[in-house]
Amino acid sequence: MSTALAYALHRPSGTFEPTEITRRELGSNDVRIKILFAGICHSDIHTAREEWGKVNYPLVPGHEIAGIVEAIGSSVTTHAVGDRVGVGCMVNSCRVCENCLAGHEQYCAKGNVGTYNSKDLDGTITQGGYATSVVVDAHFVLKIPAGISLDVAAPLLCAGITMFSPLKRWGTGPGKKVAILGLGGLGHMGVKLAAAMGAEVTILSRTSAKESDAAALGATNFVVTEPAALRELRSSFDLIINTVSASINAETYLSLLRFNGTLANVGVSPEPLSTRFSPLAQNNRVLAASGIGGIAETQEMLDFCAANGVGASIETIAANEIDAAYDRVVASDVRYRFVIDISTFTA
Repeated sequence: MSTALAYALHRPSGTFEPTEITRRELGSNDVRIKILFAGICHSDIHTAREEWGKVNYPLVPGHEIAGIVEAIGSSVTTHAVGDRVGVGCMVNSCRVCENCLAGHEQYCAKGNVGTYNSKDLDGTITQGGYATSVVVDAHFVLKIPAGISLDVAAPLLCAGITMFSPLKRWGTGPGKKVAILGLGGLGHMGVKLAAAMGAEVTILSRTSAKESDAAALGATNFVVTEPAALRELRSSFDLIINTVSASINAETYLSLLRFNGTLANVGVSPEPLSTRFSPLAQNNRVLAASGIGGIAETQEMLDFCAANGVGASIETIAANEIDAAYDRVVASDVRYRFVIDISTFTA
């Protein structure tokens, strides 16, 4: 076994504390990574505060990991010491089911193994990226191209792929009109990616506070979601991606879709999303949801971002700022993703 210095929570209402954790010994198919940056995802907060179910404490969150390969197992041929790499939301799956074999490990029939607070195939509980190092099966280690700095690449491992996957699936490109509902950690990546794909991008937001930000990120239009403004947008969009975690009126946004248009939900609302069938039948619309991507698609996203100069917009913080950052994320007070500088970790 090896050890790593991590920042962990020991109870739902606690604060992050420096904690020594154990990492498994390097196996033949493993990669040991020196973590340099770790993004903060809202999922980290929901999990840490036990809002999504039981948590195994102490908990080390973090599934937006960027760093350098320190060592490789004897059978690893895909990575080498010194490589720039990343780890996203999962670190294992069965790899033999139909979904895994098709490159959709995130939908593993037996359940994928999350990067933290998840039972691995050997029965241990995974600990995430708020740590100085991690050992991960080489299959789940992504290459970060030289065209992206590691700090802005870290959030791509969750926020980036969460937006890239539905944009790609529903054919975003030149001539397409895409709307992003909500301009936060996910939404800002959606704007950057959709614009880089050649689409016309509109931000739909509750207030006008981020209108100038949206334009700087690549949005062509910005609309405050008042009833009169939304009525003017009926049958306007090929794709709407809903990133907000609060409940929305699905019928209102379905009415904004063109023929064969899709309303894809990536935000996780605590309330059920419901609609009548009639708004779907009109214009042959689709109501859908999307998660993260598989490993191959995540690598495709990283390569696309490098080729198009796309990275997350970040605020870099030190280890002693994690608790305050959590509160700021909940208050929507971040532009647009917090990234922890792991070099600030001290015992």
